[in-house]
Amino acid sequence: MTARSPEEIRRSIEANRAELGMAVERLRGEVTKATDWRGQLRRHQREVVIGAAVAGFVIGGGIAAFTGLVTGRRRSRYY
Repeated sequence: MTARSPEEIRRSIEANRAELGMAVERLRGEVTKATDWRGQLRRHQREVVIGAAVAGFVIGGGIAAFTGLVTGRRRSRYY
């Protein structure tokens, strides 16, 4: 194992510190981009609209079916 001089150790520490600072800034930018829900909605607007329409259709159908069962309308059609 080779012994390093104090100056080499300082340079290594400074290089590591600078590299870590850049990595933190890159990570901060990625986190900001990932948590930007408005931007995500803008980028995926078509998928969001389709998903909302499907969810509305399913929920509406479920409510209609439940209401029919509760009020007995569904049963009276078949008897």
